[in-house]
Amino acid sequence: MSPTIKACLWMLGTVSSFILMAVCGRVLAGDLDTFEIMMYRSFVGIVVVVGVIQMQNRWSEVTTDRLGMHFFRNIGHFTGQNLWFAALPLIPLAQVFALEFTTPLWVLLLAPLVLGERLTRVGMLAAVLGFIGILVVTRPGMIAVSPGVIFASLSAIGFALSVLLTRKLTQTATTACILFYLTTMQAVMGVVMAGYDMDIALPSLANLPWVVLVGLAGLFAHFCYTSALQLAPATVVAPVDFIRLPLVMVVGALLYGEVLDPFVALGAVLIFGGNYLNILSAARRAQSSR
Repeated sequence: MSPTIKACLWMLGTVSSFILMAVCGRVLAGDLDTFEIMMYRSFVGIVVVVGVIQMQNRWSEVTTDRLGMHFFRNIGHFTGQNLWFAALPLIPLAQVFALEFTTPLWVLLLAPLVLGERLTRVGMLAAVLGFIGILVVTRPGMIAVSPGVIFASLSAIGFALSVLLTRKLTQTATTACILFYLTTMQAVMGVVMAGYDMDIALPSLANLPWVVLVGLAGLFAHFCYTSALQLAPATVVAPVDFIRLPLVMVVGALLYGEVLDPFVALGAVLIFGGNYLNILSAARRAQSSR
């Protein structure tokens, strides 16, 4: 089997995991708040990550270097993920995923500030296409901009900050180290935020499997995505990731009776177009520099 086909199969795992996580989030929204979901998700993550590190004897990789950067990276991810979970029960799943697709565009715009990278003309064009796509998805002035739309839009910024700081961390830290601090730090954040009112809800027995699933799905999605990028370039991986939108539209229609909105699909295509334009440009620059 060719590396490209293997990468596409890993991406199908990524897509399935993200959709499963969205369904789990919808189920748990009636039982737990977003901070509690994140707390229990992190507990599940700790068990898995620590177990893998122990079995593979990789504790030497978990260092205390750049703890501050790990902390701010996890603040960004924790904030983005909470907003994402908050948006799930408020707006159609397809709209949540379409707005989440703007994360790479926010990475593009924030990279000059966080990493000191130069914003190219192609990058600016990609950002403009993405912004037009956001306007098509949300249609401000034509329909009311709901809290769910605001939460989903802001979640992409939190994810973008996490991506940028992860990019810096991977220069010196391994995946095992990053995942260890992701689960442990966000578990502490979850406990603090869920317990600030001294009232942390326990999941019901019926929802306990969903709590485990949301934790496993989140870890598996990131593992599959990393594995895909190790086998194929982003120009191959990104289009496969985009099938999340039509699939989640079908899931939303079948499970929740959500209407298939053509404006969301059109806006998502524009957002994806901006993302892919930037990926192609980056690939050409990498080839010309060899």
